[in-house]
Amino acid sequence: MGEIRFISTATVAQRRKPNESTQRIDLNPWELRYLLIVPIQKGVLFRKPTQDQQMTNIIHHLKTSLERTLDLFYPLAGRLGTTVNGDDDTTCFFIDCNGAGVPFIHASADGVTVGDILDPVYVPRIVYSFFPLNETWNYHGVSEPLLAVQVTELEDGIFIGCTMNHVVADGTSFWHFFNSWSEISRGSDINISQSPVFERGFVPEANFPVRIPQSELVFGGFPSSSPTQERVFHFRKEKIAALKAKANTEKGTNQISSLQALLAHLWRSVTRNRRLREDEENVHAIAVGMRPRIEPPLPQQYFGAAIQGGRVKMKLSSSPRFNVYGTDFGWGRPVAVRSGGGNKFDGNITIFEGSEEGSIDIEACLSPVTLESMVNDAEFMDVFSI
Repeated sequence: MGEIRFISTATVAQRRKPNESTQRIDLNPWELRYLLIVPIQKGVLFRKPTQDQQMTNIIHHLKTSLERTLDLFYPLAGRLGTTVNGDDDTTCFFIDCNGAGVPFIHASADGVTVGDILDPVYVPRIVYSFFPLNETWNYHGVSEPLLAVQVTELEDGIFIGCTMNHVVADGTSFWHFFNSWSEISRGSDINISQSPVFERGFVPEANFPVRIPQSELVFGGFPSSSPTQERVFHFRKEKIAALKAKANTEKGTNQISSLQALLAHLWRSVTRNRRLREDEENVHAIAVGMRPRIEPPLPQQYFGAAIQGGRVKMKLSSSPRFNVYGTDFGWGRPVAVRSGGGNKFDGNITIFEGSEEGSIDIEACLSPVTLESMVNDAEFMDVFSI
């Protein structure tokens, strides 16, 4: 498949500088735990607009609308700041809203088509090069941008990929930003549907700024990992409904949700096809959004990392509730969503809403052997939609 050619790089910053009271945003314990993992990398694929819209005009428009969006999401144009406390050998991390800016990269994947991305059984590795800031950790935010954007031109499409520091945002906040940017791009200017809320201090018994002992700040490189491949499994609304009905009937209840039934279906297949020994442990965990689960509840537009999770052998992230296909920049809905190369380990499962109403896409990163076995798993594939 073709290679990436970089055309230009610019720095985009908000037009209005924050006032002194909002220059510094202290991070809470939920956010600080993400210092030692990688950023969020998600992007959307579009068919190329009509011929009367030149790519140079599209790039200029995206930069301009991003600048206006950063007026509202101004922490993303900053960097992580630190304060070293000599009295107790600790460090405090915060968002320094200094307006240093967001890299905006224009690239081209010469000879690559939308079909080259969507048609293969497995996600092609060239997708990873559609994202900036590869092989960075969140703690690099002290010197690296908290957000970077790459717009990659395909022969017949456009891919917009964003890399966002996970310390400053979770999936809900990521798509809040992405949807707002597209809303402004369509002409909403600064009157977006939901303005972000940056107020911290909601975590019980947290003293701000949070002091982290130097002994806990052990930063390393990327660990070696076993080979993996990715496949996107598409499940239509009617297939999910049948799974839900079957699960509730078997358990004699009506409390099992569509998502729970689908994830259980996936989990059973992964467990079967990993061919585990009887004494091997197979762990399953879900990143849980905490906005509605604390008292008082956080507003949905809270901008930060408000999730609970852990390091496990199989991890579920993202959500079918995120408005992925609402990211219309003015030339139509996306045709697909893909994630970048960060955090790709055997057992990482990413969930997106599907392109049709009520459908769900599951991006499964697993060993090649497990994925091949799942394709031959009749019980699993009976629900899968081509």
